[in-house]
Amino acid sequence: MRSAPVSGLLPLLLGLRLLLGGGAAAQYSSDLCNWKGSGLTHESHRKDVEQVYLRCSEGSIEWMYPTGALIVNLRPNISPASYKHLTVCIKPFKDSAGANIYLEKTGELKLLVRDGDRSPSRVYCFGYDQGGLFVEATPQQDISRKITGFQYELMSKGIAADLHTASAPCRPCSDTEVLLAVCTSDFVIRGSIQNVTNEAEEQESIIHVGVNKLYRQKSKVFQLTGESGNWRGQIKTLLECGVKPGDGDFLFTGRMHFGEARLGCAPRFKDFQRMYKEAKDKGLNPCEIGPD
Repeated sequence: MRSAPVSGLLPLLLGLRLLLGGGAAAQYSSDLCNWKGSGLTHESHRKDVEQVYLRCSEGSIEWMYPTGALIVNLRPNISPASYKHLTVCIKPFKDSAGANIYLEKTGELKLLVRDGDRSPSRVYCFGYDQGGLFVEATPQQDISRKITGFQYELMSKGIAADLHTASAPCRPCSDTEVLLAVCTSDFVIRGSIQNVTNEAEEQESIIHVGVNKLYRQKSKVFQLTGESGNWRGQIKTLLECGVKPGDGDFLFTGRMHFGEARLGCAPRFKDFQRMYKEAKDKGLNPCEIGPD
């Protein structure tokens, strides 16, 4: 990312001192995970800088009629000493418009998301210690239809690297990786591939899964459908992985990311049974799951 020109931005940052020191009342959200505000509350002659404080590991920002700027302070309820191990990811809303999003640290600004960038499903990640989020409204003749918004997630650097390394979801997992995934993933199911929908624009594939056994799920991605009583759900992965419908059961594992199930390790179930039994016989399996 390149450094952004500071023209027009430094006055906003410097103006923050005046706001906090004795002037306009900053608006804060009562929700510790999500913030929703409006630029229409700003006086027309001011370029206000508004502070937003959020204390959750995931949530959203929705800024209607953006004017001035926001400084988004993400302060999760963990020890500050652990912050350096965190990665922050943001995913702009599909129709987000009206502001640029910067990474700010000690007065230096780096452009993260440009106003008008319509990259579908694009996720932007950075280390927590690289800086905070500075959202600046861009000059508009008509702000009436502008809403700047994004979701955010904080996660450990290891998880983030796995989710956003292009080759990671396509590479077959080793036995050790599969066994660890069973213990640490947000969802673990035995199921079959019913269908695959490819989304060329978003460079993703949606795997439609029929669930034969649900071992664990963090969110209700897999649910009972219809009167048949069958469990079904969807898992996303990269289009380049070339997933196709096929016979047989798989062990699907993965992470939740911005409300979606993302594929992790997915060996054929018979292969998982073999590796699980071998590890158990040697006393090396990291957790019990009952693979039958």
